[in-house]
Order: sequence, then C-alpha cells, then structure tokens
Amino acid sequence: MSIGNMDKWAELRTAYQVAKLGTVSAAAEALGYHRATVNRHIDVLEAEIGTRIFIRHARGYALTEVGEDVLRVAQKTESLIDDLAGRVQGGKTQIDGEIKLTILAPFAGLLMSSIADFRVQNPQCTVVIDASEDLARLEYGEAHIALRAGAKPDHPDYVVSSFGQIGFNLYAHDSYVQRHGLPTGVDDLSGHKFVVPQTIGRGLPVNPWINDHVQADMIAMSSRDIWVIIEAIAAGVGMGFIGDHEAASRGKFSAVLPPNKEWTVPTWLVTHVDLHRTQKVQAMLACLKSTSLKA
Repeated sequence: MSIGNMDKWAELRTAYQVAKLGTVSAAAEALGYHRATVNRHIDVLEAEIGTRIFIRHARGYALTEVGEDVLRVAQKTESLIDDLAGRVQGGKTQIDGEIKLTILAPFAGLLMSSIADFRVQNPQCTVVIDASEDLARLEYGEAHIALRAGAKPDHPDYVVSSFGQIGFNLYAHDSYVQRHGLPTGVDDLSGHKFVVPQTIGRGLPVNPWINDHVQADMIAMSSRDIWVIIEAIAAGVGMGFIGDHEAASRGKFSAVLPPNKEWTVPTWLVTHVDLHRTQKVQAMLACLKSTSLKA
C-alpha cells in the first residue's frame, strides 16, 4: 500500500461521504457531484492506495479493513478543515456538524448536564456518545474527546486534564431496605441479595471486594450491561455497587458501607493535540470543565 505521497484530498473527502452515508447517490447529493464523479474519485483513491477500500454490494458500499483506516483519517481531516474554514470566515461563532465523545458507561451521567449546556450554546452541533470499554484511538480521529478513568494517559500526542475523582459504594435502594432492611456493615451481609456484573475481575475498583464477599447464593441478578444493573438496584432487586454521583442524582439510595479510598478513581479529559485547539473541542471542553468533579 503506497500512501506516503498521497495528495488526493478531494477523493478522500468523497470516500468519507460514501462511507458515512452508505451509497454513491447520497454522497453525490451531499457533495453536489454527479454519480460518475463519485465513482471516479473512489477508483482513483483505491488505485493510489493500492487496495480496495470499499466492498460493493446490492444495498451500497461497506468499508474494508483498510477502508476503516482511511475513514478515520478522513474524519480527522474534515474536523481540521472545518475548523480552519470557520477561522478564515472571521471567527465563525456557529459550531455545526458532529462532536464525538467516548466514555465508560458508568460515567455517562456525569456528562449530561454539560452536554445539555453545550447544545443550548451550539444547537447546530450533534453530540455523539460512544459508551464502551474499548478505548477510542484519538490519533485516528475515532473521537474528539475521551473521558478515561484510572492512571493518567501518557500518550505523547494526548492533551490530558483532570476531571476529578469518582467514588463508588455498595448501595441499597429504599424499596430494597423496606423489604430486607439495611446491613449494619460488612459482617452483616448474610441473607442479603446482590446485583453484580457478569464479568468480575477487571474494570471497576470494587470488583475485588465483590469477589471476596459475594457468594454465588447471594446473587439475585447479574448482567453485562451497567444500565441494567443500575435499574435492577433501583428496583430493589438487590444491593449493588454504583457511583456516588449516580446515587446522589437518583435519590432514595442508602450507602451500605463507609467510604473507601480504594473505590475512588481519578478521571481524565483527553484530546489529541491536533484537534485540541479546534473551536468545537474547546467549546465542549469548556462546558465539561465547568461541571467537573472536585479533585
């Protein structure tokens, strides 16, 4: 694959639109091109790269593995060009298009008030959230901003700032307490039921405690999905670990155990140096930092 001297930016932009919209017709309409022009741009780009970036099928175009990499480059390039265009137009104040954030699902609630503020200020910009354990590669433009937990990211091209500390605890909802009572402590768990993640051993800092104290016959329900777990705990199915911020925002939760520093993790806002200064990213960061947690 030869891409070292590739200068086909128009073709790259066309391929990006085809990948994003799924068909040549939709891409042609979005770009104001004829269908033949779109097809020619794809042929030229694939010839330049030396391999296929699309698989043609009856319903449209699907990306190959190489095409996925091309798309990431195009996404990042489009963000930079759009930001440059705004600056050239004299400090464009209206932010549009998409801004993508990647987070771990348990922390989604921390961002929603900030996202609401951002949307009020920038109603033409769509916020896309990827709540996944997979860490997006910011250097490939997979996301504009990442909220990460744990050790401070040390990638040389990342710009990292503290978002504060997030604590977890074992909580029981009022509906559970009314039926089963509240344990007096770690030595009073006999007879109580728990809602736990299906996969224990990695991820949240509370997992070792669950391994040590929750026996199989104490589990009322388990799930791979954090939102299912939270809803089950809120319904009184059993006690379970959730973030202190989640319990406070929902109300009617009682902490079962004293606060534990080992169940507190630092969080970080992460951007790539190439996109960090863009108008879109700076606007979102300003909203996020205005509601960040106390360190």
